[in-house]
Amino acid sequence: MYRMKKILLLAATICSSAAFAQVRMPAPSPGQTITQAFGLGSIQLVYSRPSIKGRTLFRDNSDLAPLGKIWRTGANAGTRITFTDKVMIGGRQLDTGSYIIYTRPGKEYWDVLFNKGLNNGSVADYKEAEDAASAKVKIEKAGTETETFTMQFANVQAESCELQLIWGNTLVRVPISTNVKDRIKTQVEKALSAESPSADAYAAAANYYYDYAKDLPKALTNINKATQANPNAYWLLMTQARIQKDLGDKVSAKASAEKSIVLAEKAKNDDYVRMGNDLIRKL
Repeated sequence: MYRMKKILLLAATICSSAAFAQVRMPAPSPGQTITQAFGLGSIQLVYSRPSIKGRTLFRDNSDLAPLGKIWRTGANAGTRITFTDKVMIGGRQLDTGSYIIYTRPGKEYWDVLFNKGLNNGSVADYKEAEDAASAKVKIEKAGTETETFTMQFANVQAESCELQLIWGNTLVRVPISTNVKDRIKTQVEKALSAESPSADAYAAAANYYYDYAKDLPKALTNINKATQANPNAYWLLMTQARIQKDLGDKVSAKASAEKSIVLAEKAKNDDYVRMGNDLIRKL
């Protein structure tokens, strides 16, 4: 009997331990992964988001991220950023690959460090010699108080964007840039050198000369060839109307926009109908 009681007690203990092990709780500093398309590639950011919870922040000897000391820029493991394309940060080119983001908060400026120490376990493992790039950025006062540490990409353009760090009433903007213009030009020239360039090739060339090279006559030449090759493409006619408008040819711009609207209505594309009418109103 005594032996049976011991067996039952042991079984109950094991069951209780197993049940306890299955209890799941929210992480104190939940992780977040962000992927942002940028240039001809993408940027992925993986970090953890601590909350202030009444503690001091960004001060001398503060509870969180004290001034003048290296901070892991989040919580738990190091904050990791991965580039699939080359970028420029702080005047230095960063190759494709992953880096750990360390920061050193200051009263007026932050040092933002992109470090090669991917296997670092803590801030104590940080080595300045492993910095691949750095940026010294002026802090700003955020419009609202942010309880949970937030990182995000903002003001994303073709060749530039910002990595923003926001916590408490502090905002830090890290400028990131890339060069796509030269590579697009190479692709455009290759596509146009084909024996019989397609409408898409001419359209790509028109967009390059319009958006990047700012060469309106060349943009018009190529979009004219694109619309001739595909006369029912209302989206190409809309691009044609924009280029004609910027060249000051209001008559042609209106005619192209009206053609685009008719074809867009047939295709039931309300966005292009609206864009065409907006362009005509601005002539």
